[in-house]
Amino acid sequence: MNLVITEDYETLSELAAGMVLSKIAEEGRVNLSLTTGNSPTRMYEILLERLAKMHYQSEQVYYYNFDEVPIVGERYGLTTAALNEAFYQPAQIAPENIQEFNEKNYQEFEEKLLMDGGLDLVVMGLGSDGHFCANMPGLTKFNRGIYPIEMGPGDDMWEQLKAALGKEPGDKAVTFGPKTVMAAKQLLLIVNGAAKAQIVKAVLEGPVTEEIPASILTTHPNLTVILDQEAAQELSK
Repeated sequence: MNLVITEDYETLSELAAGMVLSKIAEEGRVNLSLTTGNSPTRMYEILLERLAKMHYQSEQVYYYNFDEVPIVGERYGLTTAALNEAFYQPAQIAPENIQEFNEKNYQEFEEKLLMDGGLDLVVMGLGSDGHFCANMPGLTKFNRGIYPIEMGPGDDMWEQLKAALGKEPGDKAVTFGPKTVMAAKQLLLIVNGAAKAQIVKAVLEGPVTEEIPASILTTHPNLTVILDQEAAQELSK
């Protein structure tokens, strides 16, 4: 594991953007799986600025969302819609380079990833409960590949999503499981803010347990973790 502790969120974002940009610039096909949420917001802004200066038009980079929650009545699920807004549309990514993953195609997606050559880089954030992608405590098994998460009215996950979105989620979320994520060639985990300090300590200092799903990431041979000082403040090492 390569652990990098930065002075602040801006520096974290610059380093993360640099790692993604270096992967984008590689020759041949590149398969990237990107995250949404608050942590990568500035990373995307920096990426867009740098790509514009480069007059970026790569047909060799393909993008994969690693989880999805369908929204009733909406064309795109929660993750794809967020990636469209934050990066795909402003970067003018060609539709054929966006490999949409959802509840309709998840059963074939493991084979698709294999046929596409596997994921070169997965960029993730960290949930305050230790989840990554949609691998939640109490639901995650480390030996699982891509899998669905059944949910509905009355379930905690469904109710929280409805409250946060102001819209009705579908009845089946899907996610890349630990086995799928761990098969990627490189992982990047970015975490900022004091609110994540305790879970960062639990993830990075062990033990590796399904109750803290992201702890499995520390066993990957090519994991980079970028923290700001606030997120790193509880670490003992």
